[in-house]
Parts: sequence; C-alpha cells; structure tokens
Amino acid sequence: MKCVICKQAETIAGTTTATFERDGMTVVVKKIPAQVCPNCGEAYVDDAVASKVLSDAELAMASGAVVEVRYYLSPLGGKRSESVL
Repeated sequence: MKCVICKQAETIAGTTTATFERDGMTVVVKKIPAQVCPNCGEAYVDDAVASKVLSDAELAMASGAVVEVRYYLSPLGGKRSESVL
C-alpha cells in the first residue's frame, strides 16, 4: 500500500515498537509485525495485531510493573518479557 503520511513509497513488511504509558507505568512492545514505509518510517498494523498488542499491554499494566518490555509473538507462541522495577 502507498504510505498515507508521505505519499512517496509503497510500504514493506517489517516490525515496529509501541510504547504505552498509564499512571506512572510504561509498557514497551517490540517486534510488532507491520507494514513500514521505507521513506518516512510510518508503520501500519492490522486490526488483529493491534487488538492483541493492546490486550497484552493491558495485562502487563495489571501486573503492577513500573516498566515492562515485551516482544510480540504470534498467538500460537508463548510470551517473553523482561520487567524492570
């Protein structure tokens, strides 16, 4: 698809990182599958992936960690996370 931000390039398969902050807690999710613009770096995530990332971020927030870093894994894989207090 053509990037809707820069309108200069077709997106390519890649990954992105998302950071969520709430009430002094931070959750970072890395290696999220996305379509990424090679020109401006804008990343586009499909609905199913976005739903899973948001759900996982909510679970991480519920754990009470001040900072948590997670890697996106497909729904068939396990979770790998690193927590820092």
